[in-house]
Amino acid sequence: MKKKIFLFLFAILMLFQFFPVDRNNPEIGGDLRADKDVSSIFRKSCYDCHSNETKWPFYSYIFPFSVLVSNHVTEGREELNFSEWENLSDRKKGKKSKEIIEEIETGEMPPMYYSIIHRNTKLTKQEFLRLKEWALKYESDSLKESD
Repeated sequence: MKKKIFLFLFAILMLFQFFPVDRNNPEIGGDLRADKDVSSIFRKSCYDCHSNETKWPFYSYIFPFSVLVSNHVTEGREELNFSEWENLSDRKKGKKSKEIIEEIETGEMPPMYYSIIHRNTKLTKQEFLRLKEWALKYESDSLKESD
């Protein structure tokens, strides 16, 4: 009986493999323009979920991980998309840059489960301080815009 249940569940899982999930990378509409060091930090730690340049890992093709990864990337792009950064107003850039620093400070980004699998995405103290310095530029620009 256990063997039949296992085979049935296995067959269902295999069937779900044939239902495609969205793994596209839309065109880049206004990619982040930043110093090379800042850009490389974001590319290393953030771009897989927060840009239109996602590198889809092998497990993003295996159900149920395919659904989880696709949904995570979709939500990440909706919240912050570096491929559309230059299309934002200075005020919005100021708000988003502040949120980026808060997310990193609280340990929410990059997510721990992602950093465990992708060890090179974890930020060093120096990288975090460099991003904080970068974010201050946008905060001051957004204050000038509101004057």
